[in-house]
Amino acid sequence: MSWFSFFGALEIGLIFSLVALGVFISFRLLRFPDLTVDGSFPLGGAVGAVCISSGMNPFLATALAALAAAVAGIFTALLNVRLKIMDLLASILMMIALYSINLRIMGRPNIPIISEPTVFSVLQPDWLVDYIGRPLIMVVVVILAKLVLDVYFSTQQGLAIRATGSNPRMARAQGVNTGAMIILGMAISNGLVGLAGALFAQTQGGADISMGIGTIVIGLAAVIVGESILPSRKLFVLTLSVILGAIVYRFFIALALESDFIGLQAQDLNLVTALLVTVALVIPLLKQRLARRRSA
Repeated sequence: MSWFSFFGALEIGLIFSLVALGVFISFRLLRFPDLTVDGSFPLGGAVGAVCISSGMNPFLATALAALAAAVAGIFTALLNVRLKIMDLLASILMMIALYSINLRIMGRPNIPIISEPTVFSVLQPDWLVDYIGRPLIMVVVVILAKLVLDVYFSTQQGLAIRATGSNPRMARAQGVNTGAMIILGMAISNGLVGLAGALFAQTQGGADISMGIGTIVIGLAAVIVGESILPSRKLFVLTLSVILGAIVYRFFIALALESDFIGLQAQDLNLVTALLVTVALVIPLLKQRLARRRSA
């Protein structure tokens, strides 16, 4: 693998680690199977690209993109909490609706922003090349996001969100408004995904209506791979494992697609993802079987 490919895989892995953190909040902390991610990721890219192409400050555009995705997460939660629609079905309905909403926002299937200023072009020093500067900026962004989440979920409100996912009945008995916590947690989750979408669009030079296809699979793969690499019950370690899982997952994908002897091509990406997730799911089961045999 060349240095260019290495830093490219690291850059994409770091961007999708934000998606993985969002998926971790919904799937692991809230126990909410949220497929809105496939719509909120391109929503973030669409809002960010439209705002940047219209001359808006890229930092403000990125913040608005994250806010728009957070609103999408709120609507998904409202379908479940207020209208009593099953969580999985509510997220599917929102994901389908977001496809049309994203097209409305962009006005066309894609929006190029190659010549526009971005968060990366503003922050990157002139003496540093793009393929190294962007991953370094993403390292800072991901570390800040992780630390903010670690601190927040250690507060009383953050613990209430975790309690809602772990045992909603017990949480209600302790006076926690579980409906409000689900809405808040889903907003944070999809806000992170929208932030990732906006940053992804800026690194790729534009937003595309199809950029969100398979995002939830990538996020789940990162969470599962990370938990296999660094199993723990501590939140600080769990968020770190999710980030590592996203990076490792992306490196596996890059290595697989660049291995000429295997014969894989770009269209085999979903196949490689499915195989990688399968392996990550099987490994813990194999470890348990080996532990039982040793104890026996």
